Amino acid sequence: MIHLDFKPRGVCARAIHVDLTDDGKTIEAVSFEGGCNGNLKAVSKLVAGQPVEHIVELLAGNTCGPRKTSCADQLTRALTEAASRAM
Repeated sequence: MIHLDFKPRGVCARAIHVDLTDDGKTIEAVSFEGGCNGNLKAVSKLVAGQPVEHIVELLAGNTCGPRKTSCADQLTRALTEAASRAM
């Protein structure tokens, strides 16, 4: 398993914890510290078991209000960083 504790920037969440399969291709689990608790719990459930590539394509560039990023966008950055550790 690949584990990453990611510090997001420009969002309310203080940390994103990511677990991927050993090959870095599938999301095993995601959890957030801070941010919109209910929404981020739902995001975590929805992405578990999904291919990293699919979630990155789906959520990259998502914004939150006037911000140029969002917790979902920051998650894609965390996933990309964690997946790169498998290579």
